[in-house]
Formats: sequence, C-alpha cells, structure tokens
Amino acid sequence: MDLNSSLSIATSGLEGTQYALGVLSQNVSNASTTGYVEEVANLSAKDAAGTGSGVAIGLTTRNVNDALEAGLYTQNAEVAALTVKDNSLSAITALQGSTSSDSGSTNTLSDDLGNVSNALTALVSSPTDSTAQATVISSAKTLTSAINTLSTEYQTQRQSAQDAIVSGVSDINTDLTTIGKISQQIVSLKVQGVSVADLENQRAAVMSDLSSQLSVTFTETSSGDMLVKTANGTQLPTEPDSNSGIETPSSTWPLSTSDITISASSSYSSDASSSTIPGIDLEINGKSVDITSSLTGGSLGANIDLRDNVYPEMQAQLDSFSYTLANRFNAVGMTLFTDGTGSMPASDTSATTPSGITGLSSTLEVNPSYVSDPSQLAPDGSTTTVTDALSKALGSATADVSGDLAAPVSSLGASGTLTISYSANQSLSSLATTLTSAQAAVASAATSDLSTATTVQTSLATKVSTVSGVDVDNEMSNMVALQNAYTANAKVITAVQAMFTALLDAVS
Repeated sequence: MDLNSSLSIATSGLEGTQYALGVLSQNVSNASTTGYVEEVANLSAKDAAGTGSGVAIGLTTRNVNDALEAGLYTQNAEVAALTVKDNSLSAITALQGSTSSDSGSTNTLSDDLGNVSNALTALVSSPTDSTAQATVISSAKTLTSAINTLSTEYQTQRQSAQDAIVSGVSDINTDLTTIGKISQQIVSLKVQGVSVADLENQRAAVMSDLSSQLSVTFTETSSGDMLVKTANGTQLPTEPDSNSGIETPSSTWPLSTSDITISASSSYSSDASSSTIPGIDLEINGKSVDITSSLTGGSLGANIDLRDNVYPEMQAQLDSFSYTLANRFNAVGMTLFTDGTGSMPASDTSATTPSGITGLSSTLEVNPSYVSDPSQLAPDGSTTTVTDALSKALGSATADVSGDLAAPVSSLGASGTLTISYSANQSLSSLATTLTSAQAAVASAATSDLSTATTVQTSLATKVSTVSGVDVDNEMSNMVALQNAYTANAKVITAVQAMFTALLDAVS
C-alpha cells in the first residue's frame, strides 16, 4: 500500500466522521421533538481487489421498532377518544348532582322531585294556604328547570361534537395529504439512492398526529409509500389523481362533511334519505361514499359516538322521564306538568314535541294555568287530588307504574331506534335516581378508562423512547469517539503529507 492509498483512506475516514457527526448533530437537536426517531449513520469498510481502501458512507436509517410504534399509535387513538368523552361528559355530571353513597344525594332530579313531594305533603295540611300552594308551584318549577337545563346541555354538547367533527375532518385531510406529499418525495429519493431518514421522521410526526384523531393502521410499501387504513380496513387515500387539480396538503380532500345546527330531532343514519345529520364522505373514483361508520377511535370517532349515540340516549332517557312525570300527575287529575304549548304531552315515542316525546325535556314546564292560579291544586280546599298525587303519581304500587303509566323504554328518539336499559315499572323517584346513576356511570367509566389508557400510553411511549428515542448522553459519548477518530485521521494525513514533502526534498 503506497502513500497515495494511505492518503485516500485517511481522507475517506475524515469524510465518514464528518457524515457521522452530521447525523449525531441532527439527533441531538431533535432530542426533544415529539415522535422523533434516532437516526443511524451507516459506515462500512470498502476494499479494492481485496485490499482495504477506506470507509464507505451508506444511507442514513432510522432506529425504529415498527411493532412498538404501531402499538403506540393504537393507544394514542384510545387516549384521545377517552379524553374527548371525559371532557364532554364532565359538563353533564356537573349538572346532575351526586348520588354517591358516601356524600349523600345532592342536587339531583330525585332531590328536586322530593321537594315537590314535600311541598304537596305540606299542602295536604293547609290546602287553602296560598304560601303552601306557591311552594308547590315553585318546587315544580325548580324540577322542570333542572330538566330543561340538562336537555339543553345534551344538545350543547352534541353541537360541540358536531363542530369538532367538521374541524377534525379538515385536520385529518391535511394530515393524510401531508403524508402523501412526503411519501412522494421519499419514493423519488429512494429511486435515486438518497437517504430519506429525515423525511421519514417528518412523516412519522404527521402519522402520530393522525393516530390521535382516528384509529388507523399504517403500512409502508417497498417503494417507500405509506398506506393508511381505518380500523375496519377502509383505505384512506393520501394522494389525489395527478389531473384532479388538488394542491397538497389539502384540508378539503379526500373526506368531506357539512356544518349543521343540532337539535333533539337531529339524527344520523347511513341511509341518507332518513338522516338529518350529514355523514362523512370519502371521494372514491370521483364519487362520494359515506364512510362515517368506518371512522372510529381517536377524537373524531369519540365525537361521532357522542353526537350519534351517547347524548341521543341520554336525551331519550330524560324525555321518557319527563313524559312519565307529566303522564302520572295527569292520571290523578293534576295536570301540573305540560309541554311547551301548555298541553299534556303527546305519547308518540319517536315524534318530536309537541307531536311526541322527543325533545320534551327541553320544553317541559309547569302548567301556566296552575302558575296563574295555584288554588287549582286544591280546588275549594279539597285535598283528594293532592293526596292522589302523593300516593299514586309519586307512588310505587304496581297499578301506578305499569300499563299506560309505565315509562316509555323503546322506539325512542328521532330515529325511533333508541331503548332504555332500565325498568319502566318504577316510581318517579326511582326513575330519576336510576337515570342519574346510569348517566353518571357512563361518565365515570370514561374517566376510569382514560386513567388506565393513559398509563398504558405512557408505558408504551417510554418503551418507544428507550428503543428509538435519542439518548443525549450516549450521543455525547459517541461524539467524543468521533472527535478522536477525526483527530487520528487528520494526523495520518499530516504524516503522509510530511512524508511526501520529505520525498520531494530528497528527489530535488
């Protein structure tokens, strides 16, 4: 091996060290970047006809564990979904009061109903006392106000979910098309044999964001492209046709939906002809296909579930209770509770008030006739109706809670498909307690599940960081080694140059 070969080998060593230092610098600068995966400088020995000829610089790669990353993406969707539900449902539990055995029942529908019962009991003792009469009306108004407020909050939260769905679709489109745009660059550079680790890290950051918005799986093709599918296998395109005229990243393609004002009569169905809430469409071969049912998990899936399932069921439970309250009082001759028109509510379970009970809880009121003349509660001082209200309307005997007096439990809601999971043959007090407990249990489950899911997410994130993240201490140790290698190669070059100079001096 001659001096020229030694000089070439040492020079390649310097170039390799410079390359490795560049990768190390990239790692250190992104050590705190969420989702960044450690990049690896790949160097190998090269030879010429079996004789060492220095260092070969390879392509930079990412130190990634695909299985761990896939698990983290799945958990991201779970945590994001439960966070959305927990935040939304907390607004409901704040209004419902507590039925906890350790704190006692406070500010619940059952408590408000109990106050009505207490006021009626006092009225039995003093049927002509205007103060006692006014107390019944006041207590009844407090009860209807609590019901109205709960119903309004259901629709407020549904509207918030709908608004979040519209903005979420826009964000998902941006992520999908950003993934597609970066993938195009990766595919192009791979063909040229150029390193794509930096682009892959950029794409991974977008993939991580998308995984929090929707349950998705990612599959990288041999060419470097990335396929994105929903949890049920529906493929979401990331790159529009070249002749579509769509510029990427795009917030309007490939998914689309529309704004709408939500009410108790609003419902979603995959059958567009019976749906009053627009679905989420995917553009496939120039046609729009409703894929709402395929979009589960993540913040988007959670908002869809809140809008179409959770709150409509809660609304149906409260509407059922409201109708039962009015119906049982009316059955004993005291039409104390009416719909928004001042009439006894209609019994159709799927029609919207005043034609049916859907949305009744938002308009339920104390009969204006009784408000203007409370003496109607005990006409001519008679306590018969008041006594019947206490023993029958608020009673629990079989005859008072069954048949036409049973709470509606099926064919509820604007869609006519909702059911209530608890017994229809309960007293009003038990119905109120059961309703509050059932809805509180939904919120409690979201809170508990969120805590568990967050713990799992943290554990997975730690594992991913341990395997794929940047260890700054290790990078600093590698930097010292690279500095030493750079110094050594520089000394070799200096020595070879000195020998060349000595040789030239000897010849001259």
